[in-house]
Amino acid sequence: MSALMAAVEQGREAERKTLPGPILLLGAPGVGKGTQAKELVKLWGIPQISTGDLLRANVADGTTLGRTAKEIIGRGELVPDVLVNEMVAARLLEPDAVRGYILDGFPRTLVQACWLDARLAAQVGALPVVAVSIQVNYNQLLRRITGRRICPVCQSIYNIYVNPTKKEGFCDVEGAELIQRDDDTEEVFKERMRAYAALTSPVVEHYRDQGRFAEVDGDRPIEVIAAEIVAAVERLRLQG
Repeated sequence: MSALMAAVEQGREAERKTLPGPILLLGAPGVGKGTQAKELVKLWGIPQISTGDLLRANVADGTTLGRTAKEIIGRGELVPDVLVNEMVAARLLEPDAVRGYILDGFPRTLVQACWLDARLAAQVGALPVVAVSIQVNYNQLLRRITGRRICPVCQSIYNIYVNPTKKEGFCDVEGAELIQRDDDTEEVFKERMRAYAALTSPVVEHYRDQGRFAEVDGDRPIEVIAAEIVAAVERLRLQG
């Protein structure tokens, strides 16, 4: 059996044994958190809970929380933690979240992490959050972000370093000239990295101190990373 197949099988075996519970995926911009979240959703059959999606859904549905958030956004202000927390709390009570869920974009700060821990501790039978950080070398991340090019017609995504087009600068499908998003520049990337580190470092240390934190190498094939995350969750749950 190849190393790849062995890693995938290890992940499947762990998945069969583990009740996943709440899982927080951490990682700098460009590490592939969204891709891995989708893989884990397929593996475990649990939802991905995104605070951005929750906010948009509450606003669109005209809930009490959504109407309040809409007023705040309309004034050009940031939606406060207390309102985001209430949306998350309501979502975690839905039936599809009983076995677990993938947290996306929350908790983003130490205050949010402590709130969520307290909330789960007060919920009978609820497992605590385990956090898994996807690690990719800074220079590799920089190439992923600054090398990204997008077709304005079909939205196909290329990378001039690792996935270039056949004709430089033009989409293989539509033939349209590719574009680089304004936020895919080195300057913006560096600022996003600084902001991520400042916000997330306390969250990482919070879960590390409690023995609920693991790191996986994110510079490998998607299915291998997914298997490593599953194995890390299994290990953390057993330790807990």
